[in-house]
Amino acid sequence: MFQNPYYFGVPENNYDPMLYPIETLQQVNTQQVLQILRAEHADLYSQLEQAGMSRQNINNIFFFVVTYTINQAGSNRTANQIYNQFRNQVPWVFLLFRQAGVPQNIINQVLLQVIQITLDLIRDEGGQQPGDNWSRWENLGGEITSAPAVSSWQRNRLDVFARGTDGALWHIWWNGRNWSNWESLGGQITGPPGAVSWGPNRIDVFARGTDNALWHIWWSGNNWSEWESLDGQITTGPAASSRRSNQIDVFARGTDNALWKRTWNGQVWEGWESLGGQITSEPAAVSWGPNRIDVFARGTDNALWHLWWNGRNWSGWESLGGQMTSAPTVSSKRANHLDVFARGTDNALWKLTWNGRAWETWQRIGGNLTSAPAAVSWGPNRTDIFARGQNNNLIHLYQGR
Repeated sequence: MFQNPYYFGVPENNYDPMLYPIETLQQVNTQQVLQILRAEHADLYSQLEQAGMSRQNINNIFFFVVTYTINQAGSNRTANQIYNQFRNQVPWVFLLFRQAGVPQNIINQVLLQVIQITLDLIRDEGGQQPGDNWSRWENLGGEITSAPAVSSWQRNRLDVFARGTDGALWHIWWNGRNWSNWESLGGQITGPPGAVSWGPNRIDVFARGTDNALWHIWWSGNNWSEWESLDGQITTGPAASSRRSNQIDVFARGTDNALWKRTWNGQVWEGWESLGGQITSEPAAVSWGPNRIDVFARGTDNALWHLWWNGRNWSGWESLGGQMTSAPTVSSKRANHLDVFARGTDNALWKLTWNGRAWETWQRIGGNLTSAPAAVSWGPNRTDIFARGQNNNLIHLYQGR
């Protein structure tokens, strides 16, 4: 086995700062980062182990990559730039990967995440460790040009969508054990998508097209459909919710700045319907029961506004306060419970909860977001949040198990 005499064989607790000088922006050392990697990002280890790498060599490589990243953190380089420099300056590390037969795409994906996690901890780009049992932010890579959308069609399954640099819709998913690579679903979209699942192995995704109409693509359980136009003239990305099997309600802002809705009733698409209001963002929608819909949007006062369907009628709009700098997102982890998230004036993630009886006060969760967040719950004690990070990558935070 190839070993670098200047690194391998040195025990992790015998790190020599004279060999690896560190200039940090925060007081974060290699061992602290490695501890977080082991505790919160075990999937990075399992990906390499499944590809044939020994745990000892993974520990050694992660130690070296983290130390290298800490040493470079003051340069303001991105994770991609540090990774490319690392590959050029330390090529012998990749001999270990090649000897173990690890595919290049796995090497790139894992090491980029290790570098980004280290940078976030040093530069505090992920914010302080959130309270209330929230995880730390993790980097899922990619280069996205819109806020993401997320849906879940079964327990411990996540499908995330966003617009890429080519204007197409891109997709990444969590299968319960690992994150996939990014895949393109084509199309040309002009804003953030909306996504919903109304049954096992079914996903419907919506977006605004270059003609400002609503466009639709879906996963049937076997393959992705072609894109179809649902007409209309919308001025934001859409949101979608499902209140029963084979029923979808799609919402978007119209040319009059009001909220508009179009419904799939199980057989046909009904016509567009105005729900009024004056909104300044993409809407967010969720259903927590068979005939209940809650819709949220930012108003002209930058506060959160709320509208709901009770099974017979639409309510009037109500203000829930706050000062938002993004569209909201909403998830429901049980009947009559709502969690609404948005980016605040400090670019951090904020949450407002309906506990079944009353709206609680706004709570700061932290982070440094460059887009609106996306939220979903796949269980009664689980919430997953996604957003675009500082390097236009997808970042992820979760609460519960």
